[in-house]
Amino acid sequence: MLVLSRKVNETIVINDNIVIVVVDIRGDKVRLGIEAPKDISVHRQEVADAIRRNELRDLSPETNPIEPIVPIEPKEEQKLEEEKPKEKKPGKGKFKKW
Repeated sequence: MLVLSRKVNETIVINDNIVIVVVDIRGDKVRLGIEAPKDISVHRQEVADAIRRNELRDLSPETNPIEPIVPIEPKEEQKLEEEKPKEKKPGKGKFKKW
């Protein structure tokens, strides 16, 4: 872990696109300002932990059960049609009849 000392209004730059500014120091609290691109999430640790817990809960099978896939049985009429041998129709063969 990199540890830096900063005074009020001094900055820290990360990857040329994230800037952290020490805004204020009051007793044992430090107020920071953070400028970052919109595609980078910036949260306090307790908020980030809560987000992760909610995401995991949403993915868990207990809270989001997946219904089992049950094969659908064909109707009785369809079963009977499938079992019957197909009859040959006259005149539908390879050769023409004269």
